[in-house]
Amino acid sequence: MNRFKILNFEVGDGKNIFFIAGPCVIENEKHTLKIAESLKKIFSDLNQFFIFKASFDKANRSSLKSYRGPGLKQGLKILKKVKEELNLPILTDFHLPSQVEEVSKVADVIQVPAFLSRQTDMLLAAGKTMKVVNIKKGQFLSPWDIGNVVEKVKSTGNNKVMITERGFSFGYNNLVVDFRSFPVMRNMGVPVIFDVTHSLQLPGGLGDRSGGMAEFIEPLAKAGVACGVDGVFFEVHDNPMCALCDGPNALHLNMVKGLVEILVEINKVSRLR
Repeated sequence: MNRFKILNFEVGDGKNIFFIAGPCVIENEKHTLKIAESLKKIFSDLNQFFIFKASFDKANRSSLKSYRGPGLKQGLKILKKVKEELNLPILTDFHLPSQVEEVSKVADVIQVPAFLSRQTDMLLAAGKTMKVVNIKKGQFLSPWDIGNVVEKVKSTGNNKVMITERGFSFGYNNLVVDFRSFPVMRNMGVPVIFDVTHSLQLPGGLGDRSGGMAEFIEPLAKAGVACGVDGVFFEVHDNPMCALCDGPNALHLNMVKGLVEILVEINKVSRLR
């Protein structure tokens, strides 16, 4: 297993899980800082490592009417403020190879979006930053196919690669998680993360936007941790009904602490031999 550090936390040690959490998209500076500060307190109180995530642009929204985010310049400015004022590691995605240089100045983890996960230029650009690279496994990829994707990043000399499962297309407007995928992908020697909330998205399910089934977040998260994932990814919002992106599948901020406490205990039991 490739093991590397994000700040002082060792990813892939086979014992401890970590968390990635934050709003799907940056809505504004005030809201982003509020969510980040609240999450920091929750995870600090629980003594759990977490990475703050928010996107500066959602370039693959269902409709032109959908909110995309503040854009590269303003979005990175806000994420930099979160990083500096709250001393938090940052994860964000990019959509063009030309963006990666600016993103790497702020992000501790650079994410390749699911729909772009086979795009060679994206993967090579991310790898060349020598930052930790999180690859969202495309909804169209089998677990074993992601191995070729990982090798593209590693060809740059960067072995700090993680794979994130976010569900597989299952008919129209639906996703399903094959829990066999976790051990399959971990056997490739890279840490595996379970993006629980995106796995419960119903892509385009509401016509001009995606729906979701947030009521299944807890059972899926429990199952994923029991399968031995290295990290858990949640989209978190303080008012999912009013979220500007992916509200129907987001975890309410008030539910984070209780769920994380359960997942940490499940992880302890699942690691016993």
